[in-house]
Amino acid sequence: MTIIPFNQTATANFQFNPVLDGTTYVAICTYSSYAARFYISIYDTSGNLIMIRPIVGSPDEYDINLLFGYFQASTLLYRVSSNSFEIAP
Repeated sequence: MTIIPFNQTATANFQFNPVLDGTTYVAICTYSSYAARFYISIYDTSGNLIMIRPIVGSPDEYDINLLFGYFQASTLLYRVSSNSFEIAP
């Protein structure tokens, strides 16, 4: 499991490179002031948008996979208690 601390601000994007289903992607977290929430966008290395989802936090006792419906084997969670992303292959 890979853990990435979420260093978010409402004025700057947060970016990291997760490995999902064996391929490296670019993940960019942006803040929408209209919706008052963060969104995560996953791009391939060519810059093609794969998916965009609101970031929904997972409590310690329950996992909410942000990649549901897009990737087969990988999971991406935003853990509220640690303010970090958890990536499992």
